Amino acid sequence: MPSPPPADRSAAQPPPRGAVDALISRTRRLRGDMDAVRREAPSDGADPEARWQRALCDLALRQLADVDAHLAQLRDGPPPLPTDRAPAAGPRAPARPSSGGPLLGRVGSAEWDLLTDRAAWSDELYRILGRDPAAPALTLDELPSLVHEDDRARLTTTVTDCLIDARPIDGEFRVLRPDGAERTVHMMGEPVLDADGSTVSMWAVFRDVSEVRRQRRTVRETRDSLHRRRRLAQTEHRVAVELREAVLPPWRGPLRLPRKGPGALDLAARCLPSSAGAPVGGGWYDALELPDGETLLSVGELTGHGVTATSGAAMLLGAVRGMAVTGAPPGELLGRLNQLLDASLAQPALGGALCCRYRPATRTLSWARAGHPAPLLFRDGTGRALEAPDGVLLGATSGASYGAAEEPLRPGDLLLLHTGGLVPRQPGPRGTRRLLGLAERFGAARDAQSCVRAVVEEFGGTERQDDACVLVARVVG
Repeated sequence: MPSPPPADRSAAQPPPRGAVDALISRTRRLRGDMDAVRREAPSDGADPEARWQRALCDLALRQLADVDAHLAQLRDGPPPLPTDRAPAAGPRAPARPSSGGPLLGRVGSAEWDLLTDRAAWSDELYRILGRDPAAPALTLDELPSLVHEDDRARLTTTVTDCLIDARPIDGEFRVLRPDGAERTVHMMGEPVLDADGSTVSMWAVFRDVSEVRRQRRTVRETRDSLHRRRRLAQTEHRVAVELREAVLPPWRGPLRLPRKGPGALDLAARCLPSSAGAPVGGGWYDALELPDGETLLSVGELTGHGVTATSGAAMLLGAVRGMAVTGAPPGELLGRLNQLLDASLAQPALGGALCCRYRPATRTLSWARAGHPAPLLFRDGTGRALEAPDGVLLGATSGASYGAAEEPLRPGDLLLLHTGGLVPRQPGPRGTRRLLGLAERFGAARDAQSCVRAVVEEFGGTERQDDACVLVARVVG
């Protein structure tokens, strides 16, 4: 709200109208572009990141609307100055600034005449403060009674500095309305000096910034929530990775099982991680020499991600090893594993698994599967999938039974066991055909480790949402 200018400077003139009009046009175009971005922003209230994006868009629109309204006031220039500073019926109320649209905080104004001790408030200021327009305007001494008790001392200091030291007022204060509502008001003002440099009055503009502050608080809270969720996700990812590393077999190079005798298997394996940013899955691979001289081969994966999936996979892998040591054949082993999954996990989960027992004395592979891809057998430069017995996913139904199959092997044969994520975009027969296409490279490979390297070269760069495990076993004699 304008007031008599200080005596030591002339009244400011408004800037050229055309320049301000150009700024208004640019601001409105920017508002339109920002509104389009806001409409495209996610509106999922349950997602902290979506709430944060939405809140930022709302805040930016509110501030652009504020700029637009203030530029319009700048273009139109100040209202006429009051001609009578202190009429008999009371001081003339300062001209009311535009209250703005729904996105712009309402603006009111006031002036306090120190010579007559009279105050004049605009109608909008009465509405902002929730006071009866028929009531007299409060004096500077009475003004702190409207302010939150924690802000009163700061308001008093600000007003005193303005009146005594001619410092401009620029601060925010919480106002308690008679209806009990709390509003945040931004107050800006200056002293008005006479020709001798003495303060004769003080004027101020009050803007209700409660909604803007609420939007900023929403942005801050959703940002903090998003940061907490990301830190939690990072911690869970680290724990899941460490748990998986602890559970998987400690060997990373080639392995020969059984360690003595004919018909041994040359073994190598690898876990291909999911794409950057994807959570850790519940996949595993394993090779274990059993007390009876046979060798256990297994791969599997549990649905889900994170610590829940990796801890569940650790439980299943431990059960596979324990039951295999007791001599349980593959079909019986999977049946017990199904019962364990059904009874042990608090949340329902499904799992796929492939269990094989290799007898080196007869070079025979006995195997069973639970909703898992069958082993691939490569021999003499060609490959094929072994004919799979029946077997539903682990956890799909209680009391499920699992069939078993046997396959005689020869020296030089190569078995490839893998989880479903190895060829993520081509599951089923198409993925199997791609794997079988490696037969020529496998035939030229020197050992199982070279075969695993060929698989990694072919599929390691594939974008995948889940980890993938691959286990290669070659009969060496």
